[in-house]
Amino acid sequence: MDLKRNVLITSALPYVNNVPHLGNIIGSVLSADVYSRYSRLRGYNVLFVCGTDEYGTTTEIRASQENLTPKEICDKYHALHKKIYDWFDISFDEFGRTSTDQHTQICHHVFNQLYDNHFLAEQTIDQLYCGNCSKFLADSLVEGQCPNPQCSHPCKGDQCEKCGAFIKARELVNPICKICHNPGPSFRTTNHLFLQLPALKEELCAVVRRFVISSQEAVATTWKLIDGDGDDKPLEPKCITRDLKWGVPVPLKTFSDKVLYVWFDAPLGYVSITKCHTSDWEFWWKNPDKVELHQFMGKDNVPFHTVLFPSMLIGTQENWTLPTSIHATQFLLYGTDKFSKSNGVGVFGDDVEASGIPVEVWRYYLISIRPEVSDTMFSWDDLQAKLNHELADNVGNLINRVLTFIAKPPGKGYDSVIPDLLEAEIEEVDLSLSSKIDVFVHEYLEAMEKGK
Repeated sequence: MDLKRNVLITSALPYVNNVPHLGNIIGSVLSADVYSRYSRLRGYNVLFVCGTDEYGTTTEIRASQENLTPKEICDKYHALHKKIYDWFDISFDEFGRTSTDQHTQICHHVFNQLYDNHFLAEQTIDQLYCGNCSKFLADSLVEGQCPNPQCSHPCKGDQCEKCGAFIKARELVNPICKICHNPGPSFRTTNHLFLQLPALKEELCAVVRRFVISSQEAVATTWKLIDGDGDDKPLEPKCITRDLKWGVPVPLKTFSDKVLYVWFDAPLGYVSITKCHTSDWEFWWKNPDKVELHQFMGKDNVPFHTVLFPSMLIGTQENWTLPTSIHATQFLLYGTDKFSKSNGVGVFGDDVEASGIPVEVWRYYLISIRPEVSDTMFSWDDLQAKLNHELADNVGNLINRVLTFIAKPPGKGYDSVIPDLLEAEIEEVDLSLSSKIDVFVHEYLEAMEKGK
Protein backbone atom coordinates (compact mmCIF):
# COMPACT_ATOMS: atom_id res chain seq x y z
CA MET A 1 0.00 0.00 0.00
CA ASP A 2 1.19 3.49 -0.90
CA LEU A 3 1.44 5.36 2.40
CA LYS A 4 2.82 8.58 0.91
CA ARG A 5 -0.58 10.25 0.97
CA ASN A 6 -2.13 10.46 4.42
CA VAL A 7 -5.74 11.51 3.95
CA LEU A 8 -7.77 12.70 6.95
CA ILE A 9 -11.48 12.97 6.15
CA THR A 10 -14.21 14.52 8.31
CA SER A 11 -17.94 14.89 7.85
CA ALA A 12 -19.75 17.62 9.79
CA LEU A 13 -20.81 16.42 13.22
CA PRO A 14 -24.63 16.04 13.29
CA TYR A 15 -26.51 17.52 16.23
CA VAL A 16 -27.61 14.76 18.57
CA ASN A 17 -31.09 16.17 19.19
CA ASN A 18 -32.99 14.47 16.38
CA VAL A 19 -33.10 11.79 13.67
CA PRO A 20 -30.83 12.56 10.67
CA HIS A 21 -32.62 13.20 7.37
CA LEU A 22 -31.49 12.62 3.79
CA GLY A 23 -30.20 16.20 3.52
CA ASN A 24 -27.81 15.55 6.43
CA ILE A 25 -26.74 12.23 4.98
CA ILE A 26 -25.94 13.37 1.44
CA GLY A 27 -24.63 16.79 2.52
CA SER A 28 -21.75 15.44 4.55
CA VAL A 29 -21.82 11.81 5.73
CA LEU A 30 -22.42 9.89 2.49
CA SER A 31 -20.32 12.30 0.41
CA ALA A 32 -17.39 11.85 2.79
CA ASP A 33 -17.91 8.08 2.77
CA VAL A 34 -17.67 7.90 -1.03
CA TYR A 35 -14.49 9.97 -0.96
CA SER A 36 -13.09 7.74 1.81
CA ARG A 37 -13.83 4.56 -0.14
CA TYR A 38 -12.27 6.04 -3.25
CA SER A 39 -9.14 7.08 -1.32
CA ARG A 40 -8.73 3.63 0.19
CA LEU A 41 -9.08 2.00 -3.23
CA ARG A 42 -6.31 4.29 -4.48
CA GLY A 43 -4.05 2.96 -1.73
CA TYR A 44 -3.95 6.12 0.39
CA ASN A 45 -3.57 5.93 4.17
CA VAL A 46 -7.05 7.06 5.23
CA LEU A 47 -8.67 8.08 8.51
CA PHE A 48 -12.38 8.94 8.32
CA VAL A 49 -13.95 10.38 11.50
CA CYS A 50 -17.31 11.76 12.52
CA GLY A 51 -19.56 11.71 15.60
CA THR A 52 -22.47 13.36 17.33
CA ASP A 53 -22.30 17.02 18.38
CA GLU A 54 -23.79 16.74 21.85
CA TYR A 55 -23.48 20.06 23.68
CA GLY A 56 -25.41 23.28 23.52
CA THR A 57 -28.90 24.71 23.64
CA THR A 58 -30.59 22.30 21.26
CA THR A 59 -29.72 19.35 23.49
CA GLU A 60 -31.00 21.13 26.61
CA ILE A 61 -34.27 21.94 24.87
CA ARG A 62 -34.74 18.40 23.54
CA ALA A 63 -34.03 16.98 26.99
CA SER A 64 -36.66 19.26 28.50
CA GLN A 65 -39.20 18.23 25.84
CA GLU A 66 -38.64 14.52 26.50
CA ASN A 67 -38.32 14.90 30.28
CA LEU A 68 -34.80 13.44 30.22
CA THR A 69 -31.40 14.73 31.27
CA PRO A 70 -29.11 16.08 28.52
CA LYS A 71 -26.83 13.06 29.05
CA GLU A 72 -29.76 10.67 28.59
CA ILE A 73 -30.76 12.49 25.39
CA CYS A 74 -27.21 12.20 24.07
CA ASP A 75 -27.02 8.48 24.86
CA LYS A 76 -30.39 7.88 23.19
CA TYR A 77 -29.73 9.79 19.98
CA HIS A 78 -26.08 8.83 19.57
CA ALA A 79 -27.19 5.19 19.39
CA LEU A 80 -29.96 6.15 16.96
CA HIS A 81 -27.56 8.06 14.69
CA LYS A 82 -25.06 5.21 14.72
CA LYS A 83 -27.75 2.68 13.83
CA ILE A 84 -28.84 4.73 10.82
CA TYR A 85 -25.29 5.29 9.55
CA ASP A 86 -24.51 1.60 10.04
CA TRP A 87 -27.56 0.78 7.91
CA PHE A 88 -26.32 3.20 5.23
CA ASP A 89 -23.02 1.28 5.31
CA ILE A 90 -20.96 4.37 6.14
CA SER A 91 -17.33 3.28 6.56
CA PHE A 92 -16.29 5.47 9.51
CA ASP A 93 -13.02 4.55 11.15
CA GLU A 94 -14.49 6.16 14.26
CA PHE A 95 -17.97 7.50 14.94
CA GLY A 96 -17.57 9.18 18.31
CA ARG A 97 -19.19 11.88 20.40
CA THR A 98 -18.25 15.20 21.97
CA SER A 99 -19.34 14.45 25.55
CA THR A 100 -16.07 12.68 26.40
CA ASP A 101 -13.19 13.51 28.72
CA GLN A 102 -10.86 13.60 25.71
CA HIS A 103 -13.06 16.25 24.12
CA THR A 104 -12.98 18.44 27.21
CA GLN A 105 -9.18 18.06 27.36
CA ILE A 106 -8.74 19.14 23.71
CA CYS A 107 -11.13 22.09 24.10
CA HIS A 108 -9.41 23.29 27.26
CA HIS A 109 -5.99 22.99 25.66
CA VAL A 110 -7.00 25.11 22.65
CA PHE A 111 -8.81 27.60 24.88
CA ASN A 112 -5.81 27.98 27.22
CA GLN A 113 -3.42 28.48 24.31
CA LEU A 114 -5.63 31.18 22.84
CA TYR A 115 -5.97 32.82 26.25
CA ASP A 116 -2.21 32.73 26.93
CA ASN A 117 -1.54 34.16 23.45
CA HIS A 118 -3.94 37.08 24.18
CA PHE A 119 -6.42 36.14 21.46
CA LEU A 120 -9.31 36.02 23.94
CA ALA A 121 -10.73 39.18 25.52
CA GLU A 122 -13.48 39.74 28.06
CA GLN A 123 -16.34 42.00 27.10
CA THR A 124 -19.54 43.10 28.82
CA ILE A 125 -22.49 42.86 26.47
CA ASP A 126 -26.22 43.32 26.46
CA GLN A 127 -27.76 39.90 25.93
CA LEU A 128 -31.36 38.99 25.36
CA TYR A 129 -33.07 37.62 28.46
CA CYS A 130 -36.49 35.96 28.60
CA GLY A 131 -38.26 36.92 31.80
CA ASN A 132 -40.90 34.28 31.16
CA CYS A 133 -38.26 31.51 31.04
CA SER A 134 -35.94 33.25 33.57
CA LYS A 135 -32.85 32.64 31.47
CA PHE A 136 -30.40 34.27 29.09
CA LEU A 137 -31.17 33.21 25.55
CA ALA A 138 -28.44 31.58 23.50
CA ASP A 139 -28.33 32.70 19.87
CA SER A 140 -30.17 29.64 18.60
CA LEU A 141 -33.04 30.33 21.04
CA VAL A 142 -33.87 33.70 19.50
CA GLU A 143 -35.81 34.03 16.26
CA GLY A 144 -36.52 37.13 14.23
CA GLN A 145 -35.61 38.73 10.94
CA CYS A 146 -32.13 39.10 9.49
CA PRO A 147 -30.85 42.64 10.23
CA ASN A 148 -29.29 42.85 6.76
CA PRO A 149 -31.67 45.26 4.94
CA GLN A 150 -30.96 43.47 1.65
CA CYS A 151 -32.09 40.18 3.17
CA SER A 152 -34.64 40.49 6.03
CA HIS A 153 -35.16 36.72 5.87
CA PRO A 154 -36.63 34.98 8.95
CA CYS A 155 -33.74 33.47 10.89
CA LYS A 156 -32.43 32.59 14.31
CA GLY A 157 -29.51 34.22 16.05
CA ASP A 158 -25.99 33.15 15.07
CA GLN A 159 -26.34 32.82 11.29
CA CYS A 160 -28.76 33.66 8.50
CA GLU A 161 -29.23 30.62 6.28
CA LYS A 162 -30.26 32.76 3.31
CA CYS A 163 -27.45 35.33 3.11
CA GLY A 164 -24.91 33.37 5.20
CA ALA A 165 -23.98 36.28 7.46
CA PHE A 166 -22.93 35.81 11.07
CA ILE A 167 -25.76 37.28 13.19
CA LYS A 168 -25.73 38.58 16.74
CA ALA A 169 -29.03 37.58 18.31
CA ARG A 170 -29.38 41.03 19.84
CA GLU A 171 -29.34 42.53 16.31
CA LEU A 172 -32.35 40.53 15.09
CA VAL A 173 -35.42 42.50 14.05
CA ASN A 174 -38.57 41.65 16.04
CA PRO A 175 -36.92 38.97 18.19
CA ILE A 176 -38.93 36.33 20.04
CA CYS A 177 -37.97 33.59 22.50
CA LYS A 178 -37.96 30.27 20.67
CA ILE A 179 -38.81 28.37 23.88
CA CYS A 180 -41.99 30.15 24.98
CA HIS A 181 -42.53 32.39 21.90
CA ASN A 182 -42.59 35.45 24.14
CA PRO A 183 -42.06 38.54 21.97
CA GLY A 184 -39.58 41.24 22.80
CA PRO A 185 -37.14 39.62 25.24
CA SER A 186 -35.33 42.27 27.24
CA PHE A 187 -31.63 43.09 27.45
CA ARG A 188 -29.44 42.34 30.48
CA THR A 189 -25.72 42.77 30.84
CA THR A 190 -23.45 39.75 31.08
CA ASN A 191 -19.73 39.11 30.63
CA HIS A 192 -18.39 36.89 27.88
CA LEU A 193 -15.12 36.00 26.17
CA PHE A 194 -14.50 36.89 22.54
CA LEU A 195 -12.07 35.34 20.08
CA GLN A 196 -10.17 38.24 18.52
CA LEU A 197 -10.63 37.29 14.87
CA PRO A 198 -9.35 40.64 13.51
CA ALA A 199 -5.96 39.98 15.14
CA LEU A 200 -5.81 36.64 13.30
CA LYS A 201 -7.03 37.95 9.95
CA GLU A 202 -3.69 38.15 8.13
CA GLU A 203 -2.72 34.56 8.95
CA LEU A 204 -6.27 33.35 8.30
CA CYS A 205 -6.29 34.91 4.83
CA ALA A 206 -3.01 33.18 3.99
CA VAL A 207 -4.46 29.82 5.08
CA VAL A 208 -7.76 30.30 3.22
CA ARG A 209 -5.88 31.10 0.01
CA ARG A 210 -4.06 27.77 0.29
CA PHE A 211 -7.00 25.41 0.69
CA VAL A 212 -9.55 24.52 -1.95
CA ILE A 213 -13.22 25.39 -1.41
CA SER A 214 -15.47 23.30 -3.66
CA SER A 215 -18.21 25.79 -4.55
CA GLN A 216 -18.11 29.40 -5.65
CA GLU A 217 -20.92 30.24 -3.22
CA ALA A 218 -18.83 28.88 -0.32
CA VAL A 219 -15.85 30.90 -1.53
CA ALA A 220 -17.97 34.06 -1.71
CA THR A 221 -19.45 33.42 1.75
CA THR A 222 -15.99 32.97 3.26
CA TRP A 223 -14.45 36.14 1.83
CA LYS A 224 -17.60 38.13 2.56
CA LEU A 225 -17.21 37.24 6.23
CA ILE A 226 -13.52 38.09 6.22
CA ASP A 227 -13.55 41.32 4.21
CA GLY A 228 -17.13 42.48 4.50
CA ASP A 229 -19.34 43.37 1.56
CA GLY A 230 -21.62 46.37 1.16
CA ASP A 231 -23.56 46.72 4.41
CA ASP A 232 -21.80 43.71 5.97
CA LYS A 233 -18.97 44.47 8.37
CA PRO A 234 -15.57 42.81 7.98
CA LEU A 235 -14.31 40.21 10.43
CA GLU A 236 -15.31 40.99 14.02
CA PRO A 237 -14.50 39.35 17.40
CA LYS A 238 -16.62 36.23 17.95
CA CYS A 239 -18.22 35.39 21.32
CA ILE A 240 -17.12 31.89 22.38
CA THR A 241 -18.91 31.51 25.74
CA ARG A 242 -22.55 30.92 26.64
CA ASP A 243 -24.80 31.15 29.71
CA LEU A 244 -25.69 27.46 29.69
CA LYS A 245 -25.22 24.41 31.89
CA TRP A 246 -24.79 21.61 29.33
CA GLY A 247 -21.45 22.08 27.59
CA VAL A 248 -17.69 22.15 27.99
CA PRO A 249 -17.04 24.28 31.10
CA VAL A 250 -14.94 27.41 30.60
CA PRO A 251 -11.59 26.73 32.32
CA LEU A 252 -11.46 30.09 34.13
CA LYS A 253 -12.69 30.68 37.69
CA THR A 254 -14.30 33.97 36.73
CA PHE A 255 -16.37 32.17 34.08
CA SER A 256 -17.12 28.99 35.99
CA ASP A 257 -20.87 29.49 35.47
CA LYS A 258 -20.56 29.43 31.68
CA VAL A 259 -19.73 26.90 28.96
CA LEU A 260 -17.93 27.12 25.63
CA TYR A 261 -19.97 28.10 22.57
CA VAL A 262 -21.02 24.94 20.71
CA TRP A 263 -19.36 26.14 17.48
CA PHE A 264 -16.12 26.57 19.41
CA ASP A 265 -16.17 23.04 20.77
CA ALA A 266 -17.86 21.16 17.90
CA PRO A 267 -15.06 21.43 15.27
CA LEU A 268 -12.60 20.32 17.93
CA GLY A 269 -14.68 17.16 18.07
CA TYR A 270 -12.83 15.98 14.97
CA VAL A 271 -9.64 16.10 17.02
CA SER A 272 -11.04 14.56 20.20
CA ILE A 273 -12.77 11.75 18.29
CA THR A 274 -9.45 10.98 16.61
CA LYS A 275 -7.83 10.97 20.05
CA CYS A 276 -10.44 8.46 21.23
CA HIS A 277 -9.64 6.32 18.18
CA THR A 278 -5.85 6.26 18.34
CA SER A 279 -2.98 7.25 20.61
CA ASP A 280 -1.28 8.53 17.43
CA TRP A 281 -3.84 11.32 17.06
CA GLU A 282 -1.12 13.97 16.81
CA PHE A 283 0.23 12.26 13.67
CA TRP A 284 -3.06 13.23 12.03
CA TRP A 285 -3.71 16.61 13.63
CA LYS A 286 -0.24 18.09 14.18
CA ASN A 287 1.42 17.02 10.95
CA PRO A 288 0.54 19.60 8.26
CA ASP A 289 3.42 18.65 5.95
CA LYS A 290 2.38 15.00 5.71
CA VAL A 291 -1.41 14.96 6.22
CA GLU A 292 -4.17 16.24 3.94
CA LEU A 293 -7.38 17.33 5.68
CA HIS A 294 -10.56 17.07 3.57
CA GLN A 295 -13.79 18.24 5.22
CA PHE A 296 -17.35 17.59 4.01
CA MET A 297 -20.42 19.62 5.04
CA GLY A 298 -23.55 21.44 3.96
CA LYS A 299 -23.22 25.06 2.88
CA ASP A 300 -24.72 26.34 6.15
CA ASN A 301 -21.65 25.02 8.01
CA VAL A 302 -19.10 26.74 5.76
CA PRO A 303 -18.36 29.87 7.90
CA PHE A 304 -17.48 27.80 10.93
CA HIS A 305 -15.06 25.59 8.97
CA THR A 306 -13.43 28.18 6.74
CA VAL A 307 -13.20 31.06 9.24
CA LEU A 308 -13.77 30.08 12.88
CA PHE A 309 -12.09 26.65 13.10
CA PRO A 310 -8.87 27.62 11.26
CA SER A 311 -8.64 30.83 13.31
CA MET A 312 -8.87 28.85 16.55
CA LEU A 313 -6.05 26.55 15.48
CA ILE A 314 -3.90 29.39 14.12
CA GLY A 315 -4.31 31.31 17.37
CA THR A 316 -2.79 28.49 19.42
CA GLN A 317 0.49 29.13 17.54
CA GLU A 318 0.96 25.35 17.31
CA ASN A 319 1.63 23.25 14.24
CA TRP A 320 -1.90 22.04 13.51
CA THR A 321 -3.08 20.25 10.37
CA LEU A 322 -5.25 22.81 8.56
CA PRO A 323 -7.77 22.14 5.76
CA THR A 324 -6.57 21.03 2.35
CA SER A 325 -10.09 21.23 0.93
CA ILE A 326 -13.62 22.14 2.01
CA HIS A 327 -16.38 20.26 0.19
CA ALA A 328 -19.68 22.06 0.69
CA THR A 329 -22.96 20.96 -0.84
CA GLN A 330 -26.06 23.04 -1.50
CA PHE A 331 -29.41 22.03 0.01
CA LEU A 332 -31.49 18.96 -0.78
CA LEU A 333 -35.12 20.01 -1.18
CA TYR A 334 -38.29 18.10 -0.39
CA GLY A 335 -40.76 19.55 -2.85
CA THR A 336 -40.12 23.27 -2.58
CA ASP A 337 -38.95 23.16 1.03
CA LYS A 338 -35.52 22.57 2.52
CA PHE A 339 -35.07 19.33 4.46
CA SER A 340 -35.35 20.33 8.13
CA LYS A 341 -35.13 18.34 11.35
CA SER A 342 -36.55 21.19 13.43
CA ASN A 343 -39.56 21.61 11.13
CA GLY A 344 -40.06 17.89 10.44
CA VAL A 345 -39.74 18.36 6.67
CA GLY A 346 -38.29 15.60 4.51
CA VAL A 347 -37.41 11.91 4.58
CA PHE A 348 -35.59 10.70 7.69
CA GLY A 349 -33.14 7.89 8.27
CA ASP A 350 -35.61 5.59 10.00
CA ASP A 351 -38.13 6.14 7.16
CA VAL A 352 -35.49 5.05 4.66
CA GLU A 353 -34.69 1.86 6.54
CA ALA A 354 -38.40 1.04 6.83
CA SER A 355 -38.98 1.60 3.09
CA GLY A 356 -37.76 -1.89 2.16
CA ILE A 357 -35.63 -0.40 -0.64
CA PRO A 358 -32.06 -1.81 -0.49
CA VAL A 359 -29.40 0.48 0.90
CA GLU A 360 -27.35 0.27 -2.33
CA VAL A 361 -30.25 1.86 -4.20
CA TRP A 362 -30.50 4.70 -1.66
CA ARG A 363 -26.75 5.33 -1.81
CA TYR A 364 -26.77 5.37 -5.61
CA TYR A 365 -29.79 7.66 -5.82
CA LEU A 366 -28.56 10.18 -3.26
CA ILE A 367 -25.15 10.42 -4.89
CA SER A 368 -26.82 10.84 -8.31
CA ILE A 369 -28.75 13.90 -7.06
CA ARG A 370 -25.96 15.26 -4.82
CA PRO A 371 -26.45 19.06 -4.75
CA GLU A 372 -22.89 19.98 -5.75
CA VAL A 373 -23.47 23.29 -7.54
CA SER A 374 -27.13 24.08 -6.85
CA ASP A 375 -30.02 22.92 -4.68
CA THR A 376 -31.55 19.66 -5.90
CA MET A 377 -34.91 18.07 -5.21
CA PHE A 378 -35.68 14.65 -3.76
CA SER A 379 -38.56 12.88 -5.50
CA TRP A 380 -40.05 9.44 -4.87
CA ASP A 381 -40.97 9.22 -8.57
CA ASP A 382 -37.40 10.06 -9.58
CA LEU A 383 -36.07 7.45 -7.14
CA GLN A 384 -38.35 4.83 -8.73
CA ALA A 385 -37.33 5.87 -12.25
CA LYS A 386 -33.61 5.64 -11.52
CA LEU A 387 -34.06 2.26 -9.84
CA ASN A 388 -36.03 0.86 -12.78
CA HIS A 389 -34.10 2.39 -15.68
CA GLU A 390 -30.55 3.11 -14.58
CA LEU A 391 -30.01 0.26 -12.11
CA ALA A 392 -32.35 -2.54 -13.19
CA ASP A 393 -32.48 -1.91 -16.96
CA ASN A 394 -29.01 -0.57 -17.69
CA VAL A 395 -26.62 -1.93 -15.05
CA GLY A 396 -28.66 -5.05 -14.29
CA ASN A 397 -29.11 -5.88 -17.96
CA LEU A 398 -25.40 -5.38 -18.70
CA ILE A 399 -24.39 -7.69 -15.83
CA ASN A 400 -26.96 -10.30 -16.91
CA ARG A 401 -25.75 -10.28 -20.54
CA VAL A 402 -22.09 -10.57 -19.54
CA LEU A 403 -22.71 -13.44 -17.12
CA THR A 404 -24.97 -15.23 -19.63
CA PHE A 405 -22.31 -14.92 -22.35
CA ILE A 406 -19.55 -16.22 -20.05
CA ALA A 407 -21.74 -19.17 -19.00
CA LYS A 408 -22.28 -20.40 -22.58
CA PRO A 409 -20.33 -23.49 -23.69
CA PRO A 410 -17.05 -23.24 -25.68
CA GLY A 411 -17.51 -21.84 -29.15
CA LYS A 412 -20.46 -19.74 -27.99
CA GLY A 413 -19.05 -18.47 -24.71
CA TYR A 414 -16.48 -19.34 -22.05
CA ASP A 415 -18.05 -22.30 -20.21
CA SER A 416 -18.46 -20.26 -16.96
CA VAL A 417 -14.73 -19.42 -16.80
CA ILE A 418 -13.67 -15.76 -17.06
CA PRO A 419 -10.85 -15.67 -19.64
CA ASP A 420 -7.37 -14.50 -18.77
CA LEU A 421 -6.98 -11.12 -20.43
CA LEU A 422 -3.24 -11.67 -20.90
CA GLU A 423 -3.92 -14.79 -22.96
CA ALA A 424 -6.81 -13.39 -24.96
CA GLU A 425 -6.48 -12.32 -28.58
CA ILE A 426 -6.62 -8.52 -28.65
CA GLU A 427 -8.36 -7.14 -31.72
CA GLU A 428 -8.57 -3.59 -33.04
CA VAL A 429 -12.09 -3.16 -31.70
CA ASP A 430 -10.78 -4.07 -28.21
CA LEU A 431 -8.03 -1.48 -28.43
CA SER A 432 -10.51 1.17 -29.58
CA LEU A 433 -12.83 0.42 -26.68
CA SER A 434 -9.93 0.35 -24.24
CA SER A 435 -8.72 3.80 -25.32
CA LYS A 436 -12.21 5.24 -24.83
CA ILE A 437 -12.48 3.66 -21.39
CA ASP A 438 -9.05 5.05 -20.50
CA VAL A 439 -10.27 8.60 -21.20
CA PHE A 440 -13.30 8.10 -18.97
CA VAL A 441 -11.18 6.61 -16.17
CA HIS A 442 -8.87 9.64 -16.18
CA GLU A 443 -11.88 11.99 -16.13
CA TYR A 444 -13.30 10.01 -13.21
CA LEU A 445 -10.03 10.14 -11.24
CA GLU A 446 -9.64 13.86 -11.83
CA ALA A 447 -13.21 14.55 -10.67
CA MET A 448 -12.96 12.33 -7.59
CA GLU A 449 -9.70 13.93 -6.46
CA LYS A 450 -11.63 17.22 -6.42
CA GLY A 451 -14.48 15.66 -4.45
CA LYS A 452 -16.88 15.83 -7.41
